[in-house]
Amino acid sequence: MGESSDSVSVDIDMLSFGGKEHVVKTSRGSISVYVCGDQEKPALITYPDVALNSMTCFQGLLFSPDAASLLLHNFCIYHIDAPGHELGADVISSDVPLLSVDDLADQVAEVLDFFGLKQVLCLGVMAGAYILTLFTMRYQERVLGLILVSPVCKAPSWTEWFYNKVLMNLLYFYGMCGILKECLLQRYFSKEIRCSVQGAEADIIQACRRLLDERKSLNVMRFLQAINERYDLTEDLENLQCRTLIFVGESSQFHDESVYMSTKMGKKTCALVEVEACGSLVTEEHPYAMIIPIEFFLMGFGYHRQPYFASSSSIGSNPTSPSSRCCIAPELLSPESLGIKLKPIKTRVDIDVKV
Repeated sequence: MGESSDSVSVDIDMLSFGGKEHVVKTSRGSISVYVCGDQEKPALITYPDVALNSMTCFQGLLFSPDAASLLLHNFCIYHIDAPGHELGADVISSDVPLLSVDDLADQVAEVLDFFGLKQVLCLGVMAGAYILTLFTMRYQERVLGLILVSPVCKAPSWTEWFYNKVLMNLLYFYGMCGILKECLLQRYFSKEIRCSVQGAEADIIQACRRLLDERKSLNVMRFLQAINERYDLTEDLENLQCRTLIFVGESSQFHDESVYMSTKMGKKTCALVEVEACGSLVTEEHPYAMIIPIEFFLMGFGYHRQPYFASSSSIGSNPTSPSSRCCIAPELLSPESLGIKLKPIKTRVDIDVKV
């Protein structure tokens, strides 16, 4: 695909899943997109949560061989970062107008236009799930399907609104301070992984702390402010025609809202996967719980796992592998789950299995 003069390309193979960064200038400001894979393949776009980017939000899922054989084999992945959330980002000038959630959704459409993408599949996490859901509502003809992780669909409650205001004040006056990082870690991860029995932090928590240190606090504040001013999408959920797969951890702060969203979308087009002993960031905390549901979901579109990997990494082939911790409900294996009719399902993850 050709690039216009409005794009700046930087080769960052070691930092972006072996892809390339494109800084795309839109009518609402520049936005960073990491493109991974063959651009002749169908497109899968991703959008991360507040204070995260493509590396911190999706590497746990996409670095697993099972996911690579399924997603990278079938798609070219376009990782869209929220403005100012990309690696090495500068602080966004105060002269740049604040973007609303509508602006962010329209910005996604402009990214698709830039790359010449007519129809895409979408993968969004928390705030990113809201942006991609809103994008789908505004541009339904451009979205084939949605994979949403701990999504929100309602306007923030008074409690959430006030809590986010406190976080924004911390970001403005103190930057990415210790208490703010603790609040964000609670947003992402379950208590089980944040508070281990031995008292030592899990590697994933330590890595997330380091990466949060790299975020520009004022950029994070702008994204959080947009999300804190979001509006209710409930009335339009029933009108969404694309198939949707929702994942949510049972310990997620957004568990109830994710379940509510799945009921409003209806069983004919939406399947719900609840992951036990997991927080909101399922893509990082329990990514293997996502593989089989995504595989069957994609079969409804005619996509299949790369045969070589399918035979070598099937569920149950290794009783101690992370993927074997997930027991899929029978409903997922029925013909209805392949696109005719999707039913709510539930996974169970045993965190006591010793590797």
